Amino acid sequence: MIHTHALVVLYSCLARPPPGSIDSSGINKLLLIAHAPSPGAAASRSMDAVVMGALSSLMVKLGKVLVGEYNLQKGVKGEIMFLQPELESMQGALQEIANVPPDQVDNQDKIWASEVRELSYDIEDSIDTFMVRCNDDNGEPSDGPHDMKAFIYRTIDLLTSYRIRRKIATDIRGIKRRLIEVRERRQTYKIDGAAVAKPATVDSRLWAHYTKVTELVGIDDTRDELIKFLGEDDDEVPMKEGKIASIVGFGGLGKTALANAVYAKIKAQFDCCGFVSVSQNPDMKKLFKALLSDLTGNDIKEEYGLDDKWLIDELRGFLEEKRYFIIIDDIWDISVWKTIRFAMPDNKCGYRIITTTRVLDVAEQVGGVYQMKPLCPDNSKILLYSRIFGSADKYSNAKCPDEQLVEVSDKILKKCAGVPLAILTIASLLASKGKNKLDWFEVCNSIGVGLENSFDVENMRKILSFSYYDLPSYLRKCLLYLSVFPEDDEIDKDRLIRMWIAEDLIGYEKQGKSLFEVGETYFNELINKSMIQPVYDDYEVVISCHIHDMILDLIRYLSSEQNFVSILYGIDVDRPSPSKKVIRRLCLHNSKEDHVTSETTMSMQQVRSAVVFPAAINLMPELRSFNVLRVLDLQSCYLAEAYSLKYLGSLFHLRYLGLMNTRINHLPEEIGNLKLLQTLDISMNPILWLPTSIVQLRHLTCLILPGNHTNLTSRIGRLTALEELSLLEVKDSGSTGIIEELGNLTRLRVLTMSWTTEMNDSLEKSMVECLNKLRKIQRLGIFTADVECNLVGWVLPPHISKLELCYWFSTLPDWINPSLGHLRLLQIHVRKLWQEDLEILGRLPGLCYLYLWVDHENLGITRRFTVGACSFPSLVECKFWEFGGSTEFRQGAMPRLKDLTFSVLVQDATDLGLGNLQSLQTLGVSLISGGASQEEVEQVKAAVRHAMEVHPSHPALDMY
Repeated sequence: MIHTHALVVLYSCLARPPPGSIDSSGINKLLLIAHAPSPGAAASRSMDAVVMGALSSLMVKLGKVLVGEYNLQKGVKGEIMFLQPELESMQGALQEIANVPPDQVDNQDKIWASEVRELSYDIEDSIDTFMVRCNDDNGEPSDGPHDMKAFIYRTIDLLTSYRIRRKIATDIRGIKRRLIEVRERRQTYKIDGAAVAKPATVDSRLWAHYTKVTELVGIDDTRDELIKFLGEDDDEVPMKEGKIASIVGFGGLGKTALANAVYAKIKAQFDCCGFVSVSQNPDMKKLFKALLSDLTGNDIKEEYGLDDKWLIDELRGFLEEKRYFIIIDDIWDISVWKTIRFAMPDNKCGYRIITTTRVLDVAEQVGGVYQMKPLCPDNSKILLYSRIFGSADKYSNAKCPDEQLVEVSDKILKKCAGVPLAILTIASLLASKGKNKLDWFEVCNSIGVGLENSFDVENMRKILSFSYYDLPSYLRKCLLYLSVFPEDDEIDKDRLIRMWIAEDLIGYEKQGKSLFEVGETYFNELINKSMIQPVYDDYEVVISCHIHDMILDLIRYLSSEQNFVSILYGIDVDRPSPSKKVIRRLCLHNSKEDHVTSETTMSMQQVRSAVVFPAAINLMPELRSFNVLRVLDLQSCYLAEAYSLKYLGSLFHLRYLGLMNTRINHLPEEIGNLKLLQTLDISMNPILWLPTSIVQLRHLTCLILPGNHTNLTSRIGRLTALEELSLLEVKDSGSTGIIEELGNLTRLRVLTMSWTTEMNDSLEKSMVECLNKLRKIQRLGIFTADVECNLVGWVLPPHISKLELCYWFSTLPDWINPSLGHLRLLQIHVRKLWQEDLEILGRLPGLCYLYLWVDHENLGITRRFTVGACSFPSLVECKFWEFGGSTEFRQGAMPRLKDLTFSVLVQDATDLGLGNLQSLQTLGVSLISGGASQEEVEQVKAAVRHAMEVHPSHPALDMY
């Protein structure tokens, strides 16, 4: 029995709020209200959906507090019910502001929107803290529910819950007062926007129309290439059929300039020509009138027609018997193109249409995709030097006229990456610097960090921002989050998506997809919109991305304007001062030793994300400084020397913890306190034991282990939210318990595991039972020693896409069959292979990569295999190892195959049919002599070389 005095002591221990609880200043202090954004063209366009702050997720959480079992004090539910419609009204008002052209939003609206945004963050922080503390069980599960320790913790929970509920009641009343103040302040200072003069807007693409063609360096070759693509040539009779070309690329590449150059070159070959710009919100009636006027050469008066149908009919009638050439510039939406297409008939005279767009999906639907290429290095130099020092003719050899500027100009051009708009913008800055090398380096270092403001920089940002504002609101926030990464960084896709999830930037699961899968669609949309550049692995799968320095400059500018991300660069730091905004997301890039002390005094209480790069780890404040941290990424920082994970267990709000390659050798037991943790990446670390408390992380969806003999608790089956488990190791033949636990993880999409033990019947049976429960698996890798296991009875999920089974099967298992329509990659080891097995593999419709090991050579088996016509229709890369005979490729086999590696027995190396592999680019041949003479070996080598020499593609050959 617990004495009354003991309870008093326990209660007194709770008088000081634990880390992560609602701070006494909390909602009562509420906000350091952000001031209006600084003026400027790009700044005026910074009103977008990011001003919503946390409103969307906050509305959902308020609903959960109302309907959840939180035992709110009397009257608190009523206060929350007041908050909901008030916040909904604010959300609606913000949406209206976002829908107004950004350069037409008055300053008072901007101030009010910023105020609401910051308020929403602080409200969400307090609501989250309340929910976290109410759900906290102190991380002490008890095997004996009636023991003394459990009773003590239940008593602490009761006292804590009472205190927290009383605190949230106070804070909700403070929130209500604050909302009323914000509403009344807007009513008091609201200015009638209609009465305020709005600045005239300028079409930022006009330079492309009126720049002299001779000034567009390197455009002649590209222009002629596109003309050839269209089927037009001065020396040939014009083709009668129609042809469409869709120029696609991100802003500033010169799409409009190229289209204009082609227009000027070939328009004389047509009966009539037209050039119209569409833009993001086109007036279709105005557009059709402009096109009709351009084609006919006559002004189209209003009385000639008042609706779109009349104008479309007029256009069709006029073009029906004419050979026409039309350029439709700057299409953003496929529905707009489809409407325009109605006005352009297919006729017997022939026509040419060129469209330009920044959206790959639009270009693909229009047809005739022409991917815009950046300028080559030499042309980039010519453009830069001619704009700074003189005419292009003078610098046509791409040589810098000043030796001391060669190094810095090369660095600048590397950052511009061949984008004409970027080169021209930087050239305008450099021209004002003269030939001062230090000034040039200063400009170079500012690219991607925050270029100095000038008319040209603002104009460049405005041009690039068209793509940004065309994104839906959910993508804008996701794109801005990329500003935490340094320039030239390769950003891992999975890492980025998990950060988005942790920050609630990805809404909700939909259409049967997990949050991660929804995040993948977001990532792909950003690629499709030309905002990020994909990086592929060896299997043509997008694994990461780059972001152009000019896009990075734009999103960092917008992030700063919206107080979305604060970046610290040592002495140059975007951080709060008494007149600046609070930090919501902190990124530390590098540090200067003499500034460490001053920079670490920043307040971390409202920081949601902390992303730290190795050079700045000494700037990172202690973890106890953070109250509402959701994302902590310390990847590749050396924590063993520079930083401690002490107080990690106090980060109750943490969703993402990235500790990859930090050289830590253990995790603190207190990690079990992180009940909301979704991602834990501890790969590439010498960690041998995981704390038993890890099984308390019931929201964990991604667990990436070091894979170096790390012992994992046998209760892993409690982590039922897991979707990815990588580098799991099964160490001994008595590990059936872990395998059985693994079967409870029915939400797994990705599983990578290894066996360092012999297989036995019991373990194999457990594996089959486990795998049959994992029906959502999409990528599976099982790696083990030289053992045999057939997994008889396993039924593969039909949507599995990647299967790596690195151990021996006696023969091809029955569950490998053509019904696996989504299987792209298969790696498998088979002791004995038969012709019918190869034919089954050849009927897998989506198989792109096949790595097949056979044990025939070791077993002394000699067989000849035939890959028949229409086999392996999608295969791109193939490796056949140790077949112990030869393989013949028939006409029509493997039509997409680019890379082939296979072994062949010299005595059987006749009629291989390598010439039938029409798409082959590289060939690797391992010759097995099998007792053949050196002369026979040389004859086979000569035959293979000859086959590659006469092959239309002349594949690269590696023979050994």
